[in-house]
Amino acid sequence: MSRTIYVLNGPNLNLLGQRQPEIYGYDTLDTVAENCRKAAAPGYAIRLEQSNHEGQIIDWIHEARGDGAAIVINPGAFTHTSVAILDALNAFEGPVFEVHISNVHKRESFRHHSYVSLRAEGVIAGLGIEGYEAAVRRVCSLLGPA
Repeated sequence: MSRTIYVLNGPNLNLLGQRQPEIYGYDTLDTVAENCRKAAAPGYAIRLEQSNHEGQIIDWIHEARGDGAAIVINPGAFTHTSVAILDALNAFEGPVFEVHISNVHKRESFRHHSYVSLRAEGVIAGLGIEGYEAAVRRVCSLLGPA
C-alpha cells in the first residue's frame, strides 16, 4: 500500500507569502511542504502540488487513486465552485481532508459553501498553515504505522 499523502493546492496559492499576508500570512508553499514532511509519521511521503488549473488538480486526484494513501486539499476558490473536483474526490478511496488557511466562515458569504466538504473526512479552517500539519498528522493516525 502506498504511503504517499498528496497535498494539493488550488488557485493563487502559488502566491502564498506574497498575496494578502494579513489573511494568509508570510509563509510560502515551500514552508508548507517542509512542515508537512516533518508532521508525517515515519514511512509516509508528502507530495505537494499547486495549480491554478482545475483540470490539473483533477488529474492529480486521479493519479492519487493509484499512488496515494490520502489527500489533503486546499482547493482555494475551487472550494466553492467545483463539482468536478468533488466528483474526482468521490472516486478516490482513501481519506480526504480539506484545509483552509483562513477562517472561511468569517469571510464573504459565498465562501461559506464547500463542495469538497461533502467528501472530506475533516475540514480545518483558520489555523494558518498549521492546518496542513494537523491534517497530515490526522491522516497518519487514521492509516496507522507505515
